[in-house]
Amino acid sequence: MPHIDYYFSTISPFAYLAGTRMEEVAAKHGASVTYKPMDLIGLFSRTGGTAPADRHPSRQELRAQEIRRQAKKNAMPINLQPAFWPTNPAPSSYAIIAAQNAGGGDLGGLCQAILRACWAEEKDISQDDVIQSCLTAHGFDAGLTLSGMLTGAETYAANTEDAVSNGVFGSPFYIVDGTEKFWGQDRIADLDAYLGGAL
Repeated sequence: MPHIDYYFSTISPFAYLAGTRMEEVAAKHGASVTYKPMDLIGLFSRTGGTAPADRHPSRQELRAQEIRRQAKKNAMPINLQPAFWPTNPAPSSYAIIAAQNAGGGDLGGLCQAILRACWAEEKDISQDDVIQSCLTAHGFDAGLTLSGMLTGAETYAANTEDAVSNGVFGSPFYIVDGTEKFWGQDRIADLDAYLGGAL
């Protein structure tokens, strides 16, 4: 059975634009998935990247156009200037880690709900009430925002270290069986093809 390590940030517009397509591809090929929310801004500083706000205006302009085009292409609502972005991604990341450890709910749906809350619903995903609403809507205990904090913080830091060690430099980033790497929501079709033996 193939395995996908999924590295992402809960404030990444491109992780939002991935929707649940990776989960559909994984289900199609019988692949298991480990969700690895990470500190994207910290990752940028260690892998040669630059935070969006610090990029040259030409890069910022293209990024905004690409987000708009990809949202339209995938028929997804998006606000190019969310009211609560950037915000602290750690609390929502801790909750996802706690939910993955607890099991029993729709983890992919939870991740997408948090991303959608940021990029389409004008909600602050650093706030417990927003995170708890996403948790309960996808079959998890709202109390995970409290009970999973310590383990979540440790795992979040470890995920970021793993990302650096494994050659991850952006979000979303998919690694199959520890070797084959796919960066970006626009590479999910390639991930599908690879798992199907066509690439």
